[in-house]
Amino acid sequence: MPGHTPVHDAPMIRSAASSLLTPLAAAVRLVPSLVAGLIVVYAAFTFFAANPTNPLVEFTSGVRDSLGWFTKDLFTPADPKIAETINAVLAAVVCVLVGNLLSKAITTLAPGCARAKI
Repeated sequence: MPGHTPVHDAPMIRSAASSLLTPLAAAVRLVPSLVAGLIVVYAAFTFFAANPTNPLVEFTSGVRDSLGWFTKDLFTPADPKIAETINAVLAAVVCVLVGNLLSKAITTLAPGCARAKI
């Protein structure tokens, strides 16, 4: 019958979809984790007063400004160094959480993936 997928092709289609979505989910989890790692390095540079003109410090600062902007000036303790360290670490935690949630959502969509029973 035209336009009808035979029943015996369904497992192959599920397997193909799963083999595409599973690596995608891993990438979606990996990228925010790498971003979070760079933001944590920036937080350490800030806390220990690293040279702001150093290329590595400038790079991590750029990552923080571009991808961790949402926690800028969230907490404002008296010491600006402590404030920026806390806010940067919080941005890193949020990045990891969002990446893991998105990855879990993609994995849930993948047909044929084993799902943990709660």
